[in-house]
Amino acid sequence: MNVVPDTSVVIDGRVSAAIEGDESGGASDGSLEGATVCVPEAVVAELERQANDGLDSGWDGLGELKRLVELADEGRIDLEYVGERPDATERGRATEGEIDAMIRDLAEELEATFLTSDVVQAEVAEAKGLDVDYISPETRRVGTLAIEEFFDEETMSVHLKTDALPMAKRGAIGEMHYEPIAEEPLSEATIDEYAREVVDGAREASGGFIELSEPGMKIVQFRDYRIAIARPPFSDGIEITAVRPIAQTDIDDYDHADELKERLLESQRGVLISGSPGAGKSTFAQSVARYLNDNDYAVKTMEKPRDLQVGPEITQYTALGGQMEKTADALLMVRPDYTIYDEVRKTSDFEVFADMRLAGVGMIGVVHATRPIDALQRLIGRVELGMIPQVVDTVIFVEAGEVAKVYDVKTEVKVPAGLTEEDLARPVILVTEFETGTPEYEIYTFNRQVVTVPLLEEEETRETGVDRIAKGEIEREIRSIARGYVDVDLKSQNRAVVYVDENDISTVIGKGGGRITDVENRLGIDIDVRTHEENPHYGSNASAAGASDGGQAKPAGQTVTPEITSRHIIVPVDGHHGETVEVQAGGEYLFTATVSRGGEIQVSRGSAIADELERAIDRRVPVTVTGS
Repeated sequence: MNVVPDTSVVIDGRVSAAIEGDESGGASDGSLEGATVCVPEAVVAELERQANDGLDSGWDGLGELKRLVELADEGRIDLEYVGERPDATERGRATEGEIDAMIRDLAEELEATFLTSDVVQAEVAEAKGLDVDYISPETRRVGTLAIEEFFDEETMSVHLKTDALPMAKRGAIGEMHYEPIAEEPLSEATIDEYAREVVDGAREASGGFIELSEPGMKIVQFRDYRIAIARPPFSDGIEITAVRPIAQTDIDDYDHADELKERLLESQRGVLISGSPGAGKSTFAQSVARYLNDNDYAVKTMEKPRDLQVGPEITQYTALGGQMEKTADALLMVRPDYTIYDEVRKTSDFEVFADMRLAGVGMIGVVHATRPIDALQRLIGRVELGMIPQVVDTVIFVEAGEVAKVYDVKTEVKVPAGLTEEDLARPVILVTEFETGTPEYEIYTFNRQVVTVPLLEEEETRETGVDRIAKGEIEREIRSIARGYVDVDLKSQNRAVVYVDENDISTVIGKGGGRITDVENRLGIDIDVRTHEENPHYGSNASAAGASDGGQAKPAGQTVTPEITSRHIIVPVDGHHGETVEVQAGGEYLFTATVSRGGEIQVSRGSAIADELERAIDRRVPVTVTGS
């Protein structure tokens, strides 16, 4: 009896099983013992390609070929390698079925039984009149994985790497400790064995699947575990990171539960659940998903990878064709009431979130943020400012497993806090503390820039957000008039003193005070114009160092006039040839450089240093050079 196996059945390890026999019946009952197994060279080439690409399937198939050699040495089969190795053109057309056709042709030529685990291959071979033995890929019962033994009730994640001590994150949410969990490092052979067991288990267990498979990286979902396996050259050694949720909560376990439940049920909302890594965001999101599902809402999830722990009644979707945009299109056909979008990080994620929300779907996004306001600020520039409250009306900040802050987000047309003139009224996004109703931030456009202004400042803060904006606008206005250095001292929200060079006094004030009056009217602030000599901080090195706190000193050192060319910013320096000097703007340190023999410093445009220097030049801030 001649048998020709294809690539699928070799990778599955079913050829040796059909020879040795097991309890599954069919071709795995030992019926192939004594047969002549003719392995096509095309199968060997395909397995070699997969192994070179770092795919476990290639290594599994090569392992099966070695097992067939052992069975041949034991006299249980005859083993032959047949056919020709496919050329580059044939390998390039493998996805079009070229290699599969070569293997079928060999089976026909040898009048052999064609052995496959690929249902399409089986159907095509039968249509061609071949004798086909189809072995369906079986799902065997998978017990406990070796890496599960590293977990206890308080272990959230286990981190294993070649030649390193096994580590784990253990403890209560918000009180995790990263600690060793063994006394000896693990060898590469042991880590490799663990990794293969994880992949095999995901393929064979009903509760497992491979979420991502790329050369050097696999992400596996196995029951409650999300397991990432990294291999060289992507990583510098084999590494396994297994994560498991350690707590399952109900929404009633959190502060503000009654108010949040009412808010979620009264209408479809746009919610961002934010917090630092490990703070308990996903755990809270899971409790919200279960609560909404229990209250007659159709709930779905969008995750990559899928690791939220929800019931089978909540379908978990991943990136369709690698793109969440396609997943969103599919979900709009499914018409969920709420969608949980786990890990909203990239611009495309925020755009998908916004599109679905504006389509009327309730959206709950999970976002990394170290402060509550940071979650909302991540929308700025990605979503049109005026649309933000329609996309997100609630921000929930989770810290140490607790709901630490809830913000209500809405738009109001008003004069921003700290400004007085009625003609400065504009649409303002109010970020209000949910429980007390106290506004904590305002977000609006000021001079074509989007600003986020905190309304509650710490007592020790010397300059509020509004102060910084007002000061910056005054500096911009006066520098557009004055030729020399400008310093602004904001006395109150309605009054400021501007210090300029004596030669600029008349220019800034204008005939009859008309020019400064125009600036005052535009900004809604009374401005007193004085010379630098009248500045109490004039000449103070301390004030120059603390320029951001108010009064600045006129910078010391050699004042220079940089020249901007197409490729460089050239800073001319008198003296100091070959010496190291400091370049400052407005008394603030920019960089250290060595002066060339020609008496200049060249800075390549496009670098961070050049950008800072160009901004200083544009703002007419004096650039100085001092000996280092």
